[in-house]
Amino acid sequence: MKTKILSLIAIVTMSFALNAQIDRSKMPKPGPDPVVKLGKAKEFKLKNGMRVIMVENHKLPRASANLTIDNKPVFEGDIAGVSGMMGSLLGRGTASITKDEFNEKVDFLGANINFYSGGAYASSLAKYFPEILELMADGVKNSEFSQEEFDKEVKITLDGIKSNEKSVTTIARRVENVLNYGKNHPYGEFTSKESVTKINLEDVKQFYTDYYRPNNAYLIIEGDINPKEIKKLVKKLFSDWNKGTIPTQEMPVAENVSATEINFINMSNAVQSEIAVINNTNLKLGDEDYYATLLANQILGGGGTARLFQNLREDKGYTYGSYSSIQQDRYAASFKATASVRNMVTDSSVVEIKKEINKIRTEKVTEEELKNVKEKYIGSFVMDVQKPRTAASYALNIARYNLPKDFYANYIQNINAVTLEDVQNAALKHFKADNARIVITGKGIEVLSNLEKSGYRINYFDAYGNATEKPEMTMPIPDGMTTADVVNKYIMAIGGEDKVNSVKTIMMVSKATVQGTPLMMIMKASDKNKSSQAISVMGNVMQKTVFNGKTGYSEARGNKMPMTEEQLSEATKGNALFNDLAYTSGKLIRIEPIENENAIVLKYNDTEVFYNLKSGLKIKEVKTVKTPDGKEVKIPTTFSDYKAVNGILFPHAIGVKSGPMNLDFKISEIKINEGVSDADFE
Repeated sequence: MKTKILSLIAIVTMSFALNAQIDRSKMPKPGPDPVVKLGKAKEFKLKNGMRVIMVENHKLPRASANLTIDNKPVFEGDIAGVSGMMGSLLGRGTASITKDEFNEKVDFLGANINFYSGGAYASSLAKYFPEILELMADGVKNSEFSQEEFDKEVKITLDGIKSNEKSVTTIARRVENVLNYGKNHPYGEFTSKESVTKINLEDVKQFYTDYYRPNNAYLIIEGDINPKEIKKLVKKLFSDWNKGTIPTQEMPVAENVSATEINFINMSNAVQSEIAVINNTNLKLGDEDYYATLLANQILGGGGTARLFQNLREDKGYTYGSYSSIQQDRYAASFKATASVRNMVTDSSVVEIKKEINKIRTEKVTEEELKNVKEKYIGSFVMDVQKPRTAASYALNIARYNLPKDFYANYIQNINAVTLEDVQNAALKHFKADNARIVITGKGIEVLSNLEKSGYRINYFDAYGNATEKPEMTMPIPDGMTTADVVNKYIMAIGGEDKVNSVKTIMMVSKATVQGTPLMMIMKASDKNKSSQAISVMGNVMQKTVFNGKTGYSEARGNKMPMTEEQLSEATKGNALFNDLAYTSGKLIRIEPIENENAIVLKYNDTEVFYNLKSGLKIKEVKTVKTPDGKEVKIPTTFSDYKAVNGILFPHAIGVKSGPMNLDFKISEIKINEGVSDADFE
């Protein structure tokens, strides 16, 4: 026992001694890059053109088959959606097995089989795999397209379209593609109610006959397999799949706009704006700048540590997340930066997204940023290559894109070789600054007024990408709301009915400047509907208006004129102290945005009065007057900077715009129940 204790002490002592030699103030040096060992793929080709790639891996007793039909994208035109419908009908019964029997057999074996327009997928335990592959091959080659199943699929498709009619996100993604690629491009067309109703069963069968062929097909089989046995099985099951002449189409080129513009889709039910800054580019897997482009995108918007996310979410709090993506494609690649943001910050979000895109194009990223994203990509790559499915996927990419056999073996080396200059050059090439579409799907009444200040041209589109006019910038009056409701809310907002009723007289002094000349305006009013207004320049009264409750006059430069019958009628019906009290006889006409706030508009005689829908305070009046030559002119007056006087809120800033002249009056004094006498209205 003593010997064991001494040995234990010696081990512990050595451990402390070793730890003491470690300098924990220094970061440990990184080890060498891991050596990538991809599963080795075996390949062969059938006479019908189908290429088969097998990756053997015995870690788990499972196997899978992935069929990819590598046709060029197809433009479906008037029957858009026919390919998806064909894919959905595959495997719903063949000449040798019914749909129900097929499904029961798959379930019984605990397997999984899926068919789609571009191929099929099957997986199961290795011992059942030959049987499952046979079922998949039967569905691929011998599917029966019955009228009954077709009718079911039409209904399902139409129900899906209907359920998304009001989805802002669905509409945003659809119109983004329409505008970016064009309606006549395979990537720009979409399945609609009209196109689905034009599809018949013969169209589905013809599409299958034309495009679902082995000529361009790749069959990837991976897992716990014996390649020799699988080869025999594949030949047995797929050799009689007849090849054919696959139709070809001329694909239009997806063009960028000549200058950055905003494309706006109005959605009245949108509670936030969907923003996408998009441009087409030319990036394919294996391009010289492929790796640099991946890293540039990762730094810009690849996740929670990327610049867009840090700016729009962490710094500004505009959104739950903002991201970017770069889609490599042999036919039409694209770059996109996105965010879903609160309505009131839509314009600010556009500014910040554009700022980040421009920054990564014009300034080199930091050494730290590049180091971090390299580590992320290498780490993800090393984790992925452990999976058998990854090795199979890489083998497929090498075949489809005609890549060097060592493309993925050199992945880490190529990532590490990317420089700061490479990242900037990739961003300059693929992230367009001046030729991008800013596609915004949102509530026009709440966001357009600020977007119009952005300096970008704004084009308007409907939910299907058709050009349209600017949406009405108004909303309907809520059911049941009356003028009395609006006026009462205003009275409550400024202090309440009791406070307002306690006012017998008001005197208000305000000042403004016109072309450097100071003006003073003194307004007085009493509860007997008497009012007076005098405007003085340099101490001299230049204009005066008086109403004594029954009669009145206007005086300017010594010329005194009695009020017209129309003026007397308006003054008699009004309320000199709080003219809003007379507005209950007016009419509510609309709701519209003013300075990021919705205002309810009440029309009283020839005046439109705007009340903040939320606070109830009056923010503007627009009076329509006729000039001597009979033309109508609108004179707006704004009210702001509300402050309490004797418990009642009064606007202390009043702006009047008359033609080219702007008068900004600042209230310097307000007196309640003092400073006013009957003599003021004589």
